[in-house]
Amino acid sequence: MLIVTNQKHAMMYGLGTVLLWSTVATAFKLALADLAPVQMLLVACSASIIVMAIALVIMGRWQQVFQLSRRQYLQSVGMGLINPCLYYFLLFGAFDRLPAQEAQPLNYTWALVLAYLSVPFLGQKLRRIDILAGLVCYAGVVVIATRGAVTSLTFSDPLGVSLALGSTLVWASYWIIATRDTRDPVVGLFLNFLFGLPVIAVVCGYTAGLELPVGGSLAAALYVGVIEMGIAFVLWSQAMKKAENTSKVSNLIFISPFLSLVFIYFILGEVILPSTYVGLLLILAGLWLQQKKTRDRVQALDNG
Repeated sequence: MLIVTNQKHAMMYGLGTVLLWSTVATAFKLALADLAPVQMLLVACSASIIVMAIALVIMGRWQQVFQLSRRQYLQSVGMGLINPCLYYFLLFGAFDRLPAQEAQPLNYTWALVLAYLSVPFLGQKLRRIDILAGLVCYAGVVVIATRGAVTSLTFSDPLGVSLALGSTLVWASYWIIATRDTRDPVVGLFLNFLFGLPVIAVVCGYTAGLELPVGGSLAAALYVGVIEMGIAFVLWSQAMKKAENTSKVSNLIFISPFLSLVFIYFILGEVILPSTYVGLLLILAGLWLQQKKTRDRVQALDNG
């Protein structure tokens, strides 16, 4: 009975996370209407630090922040330069240049990049299905990036596409490094963001400036920090912790991009191009193929 209850709780946390993630692409574009990417990052990172601090107090883990070794604090400095600094600067830069319906699906290819980087850095084997998944996934990337004009290979915004794909490389690299992190995940992310914030503030001060417009864009940036960088991460970590079958919870992420298109259409007013649907389906099909053997292995263990 306890296992069923935990799995139900995990699915509830997972669904909540997916719903929140589905809104952030829209929030990104609303924030970037009046804010530079680095200004948005400064606001969002500051808000997320407050949210994670509150979460740690509520969960009774606040003391862990002060109980780490010097090496672990130095680790947070390095990881903070990767996430939030580099990752979100690239991601927000992509959303600043591309329509949300293009930037959001491209970002989902990070899971495939993670599988590829796991070969040289974690010693995992590259399977034939991984290669097939990559071909399918990046066919979807080409469809979206060219807005359907795949034969011309003329990208709508080469720099924007490069930023989006670059963010997937940084994000996958971050999670490979995080596999060696023995800290509580919320504690670790809190410290990474805390040490990354001064770097973001300095870069913001020397580039876009620290004067922020008051209005909808600022509210949207606060929303991103509270929801995408804060609450959603805490909920997802709880879902993974409580799950008896993590593959079932992980599969919920496939709902998010389609829900996101609904918000993009109705709130941002973007006309969703046919190429977006085709490309998104190809990307999700590739990710499904890449995860298939893992899911089969987990189900075999569950049945055994």
